[in-house]
Amino acid sequence: GSKSLKNFCVTWIMVCVALCVIFLCQLLLRNQDQSTVMGRNNNSLDMIEMSGFICGYISCVFYLGSRFPQLYKNFRRRSTEGSSYLLFALAMMGNCTYGLSLVFKMPATESFRALYFLHHLPWLIGSFGVLFLDIFVS
Repeated sequence: GSKSLKNFCVTWIMVCVALCVIFLCQLLLRNQDQSTVMGRNNNSLDMIEMSGFICGYISCVFYLGSRFPQLYKNFRRRSTEGSSYLLFALAMMGNCTYGLSLVFKMPATESFRALYFLHHLPWLIGSFGVLFLDIFVS
């Protein structure tokens, strides 16, 4: 129990530190590339954008995964005793408004909607997916 939790926390901290170091290195490389005025194809993704997508999907997986232990515990005990209803209510409101802000910000032109949707997919899944799971917790 506690040993596996400790290992998970240490691993999580190492992953976060590694991602921060990679991000900082890419920012430095991006600044150097922009100073040399290298041409870039507007349809291609650079390393910073790709890192953003990867971090977005990793965030989505962890964010969705955060609800399953509570769902499992509630299912096993057949009770929601000890759960903070205010926490879940506020989380549901936050995820709902965040997801809606992404939807309402969608471009008006039809040609940009699909690209916008794909670029924001991990955050849409994270916010609306967790909202869906929180309904089961409630």
